[in-house]
Amino acid sequence: MAAKAYVLIETSVGKTKDVVRAISKLKGMREVHAVTGPYDVIAVVEGADLTAVGNLVTNHIHPVGGIARTVTCLAIDVG
Repeated sequence: MAAKAYVLIETSVGKTKDVVRAISKLKGMREVHAVTGPYDVIAVVEGADLTAVGNLVTNHIHPVGGIARTVTCLAIDVG
């Protein structure tokens, strides 16, 4: 079963564009948007399962330079 999550990202000052460019290239990224408000970037990620999404976030998004903090919100089906 496919898994989807929204990753809310705070970046270091002046690093938003660099972060958007870097994570946009990662496999599993569906959308990446620079936004206003308490977070600087919101990314939509998908994977084969929750483990794949977790690995994408921890192994590929977290190491990107300029990311200060992330919050990952798993999408659930309430239908």
